[in-house]
Amino acid sequence: MVPPVIKPTQLSSTDLNRLAYLRSIQPARAATLRSSSRGDRIADVVTDIVGSWRFIIIQSCLLAVWIVLNIISWISHWDPYPFILLNLALSFQAAYATPFILMSQNRQSEVDRSKAQQDLDCDLKAEMEIELLHEKLDSLKDREIANLYLLVQTRSETILRMDQTIARQIDINDRSDLAL
Repeated sequence: MVPPVIKPTQLSSTDLNRLAYLRSIQPARAATLRSSSRGDRIADVVTDIVGSWRFIIIQSCLLAVWIVLNIISWISHWDPYPFILLNLALSFQAAYATPFILMSQNRQSEVDRSKAQQDLDCDLKAEMEIELLHEKLDSLKDREIANLYLLVQTRSETILRMDQTIARQIDINDRSDLAL
């Protein structure tokens, strides 16, 4: 009787430990990100407003009105050409909005890194699980081949015994025919 052939697992102990860890962590679809602070939420709101088409269109219209009123104003030019006050206002707006935008981008980068790590963990887990499934399938296939080998060997022995029994029976029949 030939024992079934079982191959050792292809995953190293480090891989198996990593897989156990990956199985224990929360799936990416159920994971929650850290709660946003008040400053993070303010930065996101400012960035959403400043980075919208609505803001750009409204600001462009206000700039056009400012310039037109200063050019056609007959009596008092509150900001004569080259529009130094307008430049000051736009510089202030840019200097004030930039930190909000950077904070929002940094937080978004952190969220993206977290999601990328979750994706990597999910991919690694899937890869290792698939490798284990392949190993289980290979093991089952090897067992089935070993069982089939034993079955063929048993059948061959049975056929051999039957051949010998038939040969003896024919021999006995031939002798009894000769004796008559």
